Amino acid sequence: MLEVIEKLLILQDRDRKIRRVQTELAHIEPERQSLKAKLAGTQTALENARLRVKQIESERKRLELDVESKKSQIEKYANQQLQTRKNEEYRALAHEIETCKADINKIEDQEIVLMEQGEQAQKNMVAATREADAAKKLVEEQISKLGEREQNLSKELGELESNRGELASAVDETTRGRYERLLKSKGDSAIVGVNHGVCGGCHMKLPAQVLITSQGQQEIVTCTNCGRILYYTRDMILAATD
Repeated sequence: MLEVIEKLLILQDRDRKIRRVQTELAHIEPERQSLKAKLAGTQTALENARLRVKQIESERKRLELDVESKKSQIEKYANQQLQTRKNEEYRALAHEIETCKADINKIEDQEIVLMEQGEQAQKNMVAATREADAAKKLVEEQISKLGEREQNLSKELGELESNRGELASAVDETTRGRYERLLKSKGDSAIVGVNHGVCGGCHMKLPAQVLITSQGQQEIVTCTNCGRILYYTRDMILAATD
């Protein structure tokens, strides 16, 4: 194998590792934000559950005041009945009293419904509290682990990039420039092997002359289809598969 190819393969291996670490690092922040959104969702559910409990309690108190108001009206009408001597007025007041009593019955029915709703709302709040507490603990643990992972990856990236320049400078400028362009356009497979007569990058069949030149290992050979730099080792099967 040409010395320059060996150097390029070492450089490519380093670039692959760098790209892998960069990709993992790039996924950490979205993952962290996703965890925070999940936590915020459980907190919102808890706040809604608490708000529902307060709303029901407020409505229950309002109904209690309405009952007290109706009872006061009944007492007022009863007193007026005692003071009146007119049958028509007495019957009108009696009607008002019955109306108030009917209203009280309706309000008490509403109170029963609210009581049932309140019990369910309390259960929902307890469940939401439990879920929010569990989510908070879990998310905090996961975010902490993400932070540790981020630090480790950043350290690894720094170590990988520390002497990447040395590896690159070991390749002549022209070949290095070609490699860098392929790295941008082809990802981390700029240098690929030849096996069964095809390019290891685009998997297209290679001309016989390219295969022969690759086997000779005397010059840099590129794929006639995708432009990737090719290399051949003795453990590869050069002949095309029928």
